[in-house]
Amino acid sequence: MVERIARFNELTPSTLPFVEGRMEGHKERKNYSIVGPGVAEDSQQSIKISKPHGYNLGAVSANPKNGSGLHSHTTAEVFLIYSGTWRFYWGADGKNEIILNQGDIISMPTNMFRGFENAGKEQGLIFVVLGNDDPGIITWVPNVLIKAKETGLALLDDNSLIDLKQNEVPPNRKLLEPITNEMLRSFDNYKKNEIEKFVYRSKNQTNHEIDLNNNIKLIQIIGNNFSNKTYKPLVLHNTGFNLSILKAKKGFIENLTFNKPTVLFSQKGNWKIKIEDKEFNIYSKDTFSIPLDKKITISVDNNEDCFLNCVSKA
Repeated sequence: MVERIARFNELTPSTLPFVEGRMEGHKERKNYSIVGPGVAEDSQQSIKISKPHGYNLGAVSANPKNGSGLHSHTTAEVFLIYSGTWRFYWGADGKNEIILNQGDIISMPTNMFRGFENAGKEQGLIFVVLGNDDPGIITWVPNVLIKAKETGLALLDDNSLIDLKQNEVPPNRKLLEPITNEMLRSFDNYKKNEIEKFVYRSKNQTNHEIDLNNNIKLIQIIGNNFSNKTYKPLVLHNTGFNLSILKAKKGFIENLTFNKPTVLFSQKGNWKIKIEDKEFNIYSKDTFSIPLDKKITISVDNNEDCFLNCVSKA
C-alpha cells in the first residue's frame, strides 16, 4: 500500500517545468507530478504514482505575481485552490480574468488559452487534475515562445524542452515554430459570465451539501458518480472524471467501494483510511490511490471542518 501514498513533503518538484520557466512572472514556481506525468515539458520531472488512472493529478506552488503563461490543452484541466488568491486569465490576449480564493474550483474548457497567477501576498498552492492518461501537449501563444527563447529556453519539434545555453539543436530535430495568427484565431474565447458556469465557489458550499452517513457531507463538483452512486453535479462539464468533496469535523463513512481508478487527496485535516486490517493517515496535501473493489472506511476527528477531495475515472 505504501506505493499508493504520495506524501506532499516527500515529492520532488521541478523548478523549470515549462519553456517559460526563466521569464519574469513564471520563474518563481514549482511543479509537482503526483499521479501521472501531467503536461510538464521537463523530461526529468519526478512522478510519484506512475500507474495510469485515466487522468493526471499535479500541483503548482508559486510566489506572488508568478504562475503560468497563456497556454491551451486538448484535455480537461481543473484547478483546486489550496491556499492563496489566484488570478485566472484567458483568451489569446489574456484580457479576461477572474479571481479565485482558497476552496474555489475552476474547470477550464479545452481549445482556449488560459494562464494563472498568484494574486496574493504569500506563496500559494493549487492542485490540478488533467484529463486522460496522456493529457497531450501544450500549445503556447506565440509571444511566450518568442520571449522564452530570449532566456535560452525553447521547444523542439517533438515538444521537448531544450536549453540553448547548454545544448545545440540535435541534427534530426528543429525548433518548434510559434503558431500562426490564423491558427491563433481558431481557438475559442469566452466572456466572464460564460466562464462562471465552470466555477465552484466554496463560500456557497452549504447550499450544496448532501448528507451521507455519520456526519459526513458530500459536495459533488464534476461528474455524477461517487462510490457507485449518482448525484447531481454543480459544474456541468464533461471532463472524463468525477470530482467530489467530503466534508466533516467528526465523522466516518463505511463500506465505500470504487470500481474505477480513484484517488483521495486531503485539502484540510487528517483523514483516516481503513482497508481491511490496514489503516492510513492522509494529511493535508497528501494523496492516496485506492485499490479497486475493496471496502474502505473514511473517518476524521477534528474541531474544524475538514475537506477530502476525491477524483475517479468516469
